[in-house]
Amino acid sequence: MWQELSAQLQTGDIKALARCISLVENEKQGYLHFLQQLNPGNARIIGITGPPGSGKSTLVDALIGELVGLGKKTAVLCIDPSSPFNLGAVLGDRIRMSQWYNHPNVFIRSLASRGSLGGLHPMIIEITDLVKAAGYDYIIIETVGIGQSEVEIAGLADITTVVLVPEGGDEIQTMKAGMMEIADIFVVNKSDRPDADQFVKNLLLMLAPTYTRHQEEEVPVLKTVASEKKGITELAERIIQQSSHQSFQKKVFLLTSKAWHILQRLRMKDIDPKQLEKLITGELEKGNFNLFRLVEEVNTGMPSH
Repeated sequence: MWQELSAQLQTGDIKALARCISLVENEKQGYLHFLQQLNPGNARIIGITGPPGSGKSTLVDALIGELVGLGKKTAVLCIDPSSPFNLGAVLGDRIRMSQWYNHPNVFIRSLASRGSLGGLHPMIIEITDLVKAAGYDYIIIETVGIGQSEVEIAGLADITTVVLVPEGGDEIQTMKAGMMEIADIFVVNKSDRPDADQFVKNLLLMLAPTYTRHQEEEVPVLKTVASEKKGITELAERIIQQSSHQSFQKKVFLLTSKAWHILQRLRMKDIDPKQLEKLITGELEKGNFNLFRLVEEVNTGMPSH
């Protein structure tokens, strides 16, 4: 099965890609060996993040049009909040991007965050590499939009775009320790609204004494009105320019971050939440429960599931 899928995937077969994502997402036996055999591809990963209501989906829709217009094969991975009942993607319909679903150069997939605090899917690294192997030029990852904890995208994307709106003045300070520090590009969307220019000035003043994590130069602040496609050409040009000049240091940082997350997840596989719950129940019934003592016991030899 895996050998046949590999051949189909590397010809750009969309159905094979969709099936591979489902199999890898559910950690089907043999998936790690399958991933090891894949052509790594040359796709650039664009992270789109920002608070709820900033217009990320509309911006992504406009950006798809711009990249496709340049002849670029574009994939979009939309990370949506999970249903608390079945862990599926709550916003999986993606109505705003409906015009692209049948386009031969566009692939769109909604993925559930499954409770991940970083705003990403637990298997996003593996899924992204599958899309790369299918021959796409750009992969846009739109995160959940949950706020300050949404910084994991910086360890995955070649370029991270943080989307804000003019009314978000108070949000800037609260996000300063999180999303505000991971941006390679800031986008002030809905910039036709009142006070947009003042918001941009305030943002530039706040950024003036700081540098980005990976490059010692000013972070660009671009204005867009995504619903009217205004400013999208300039944004696409900037993304293409910056993502194609990635430093060796940034590449090492990204690969280190990806390896760390994969290893973390694989090493946690032997810890069964139900077994953990049973152990905690027993310890509570004994009395004198101590969380840190229990954690040490688990860490040094809890039975696997």
